[in-house]
Amino acid sequence: MISTMHIESMCSLSLQLYRTVVAPLERLKLEYIVRGEQRNLFELMHAIATTQGLKGFWKGNFVNILRTAPFKAVNFYAYDTYRKQLLKWSGNEETTNLERFIAGAFAGVTATMMCIPMDTIRTRMVAPGGEALGGVIGVARHMIQTEGFFSLYKGLVPSLISMAPSGAVFYGVYDILKMAYLHSPEGKNRVLMMKQQKQGEANALDQLELGTVRTLLYGAIAGCCAEAATYPFEVVRRQLQMQVKATRMNAFATCLKIVDQGGVPALYAGLIPSLLQVLPSASISYFVYELMKIVLKVE
Repeated sequence: MISTMHIESMCSLSLQLYRTVVAPLERLKLEYIVRGEQRNLFELMHAIATTQGLKGFWKGNFVNILRTAPFKAVNFYAYDTYRKQLLKWSGNEETTNLERFIAGAFAGVTATMMCIPMDTIRTRMVAPGGEALGGVIGVARHMIQTEGFFSLYKGLVPSLISMAPSGAVFYGVYDILKMAYLHSPEGKNRVLMMKQQKQGEANALDQLELGTVRTLLYGAIAGCCAEAATYPFEVVRRQLQMQVKATRMNAFATCLKIVDQGGVPALYAGLIPSLLQVLPSASISYFVYELMKIVLKVE
């Protein structure tokens, strides 16, 4: 029997090719956060291409894929599970906005707890001196030997703090936009027409409740809202992940240091390439998720 877990797994796999395509944007974002880059995007791109060649834009992409695949699968599956459980407990016919936000928050926390070690390794690989540690295994071994196993969970606190509102905004905004459309006259007419069609007459794309364009658009809006709302937490997390034992500070002290050195804008370093990456990523995530639910006939 096909379960929602199969859908989430297929969604995450479908995004890996996309992640590889947009890896240069992720690399640029990390340059701004991790290395404190001050040059504009075009100057930075030219510098990377000149010193490292085109392959420099894909530095650390393998570990990013290893992190993203399970993260997306766990995130979507956890959200669907939590949402259904909350709906069962409340006894309502339809999930409320509050339940959507709660389910999204817990889904984000669940995925973060499971996948943050790979994120920490990726950050350390891109940081100054990371090249000398010898790839994913080398970085992991070095961190465990010098700082202990739990060094792989650096930045967990700001990650958890950010993932709760991030997940809430990501899923909540999408569902709110979706419900608003489905309850509008146009949305009601579309649903009615879909019900009147004979089973098997319409293809999977035609069976999307929002249609292709709205599914992509609402997914993009939800992703950008979530990214912008919680981006400062990511900047703090990355800085924590680079710290060594001798100079380790807590999340609050790290945040104050960032603001002291670069002002409040420093908390948004790399936001533009991050949004450029998230916008299509979120669109594809929701589009594939909704489409596969139809193809695999899963409610």
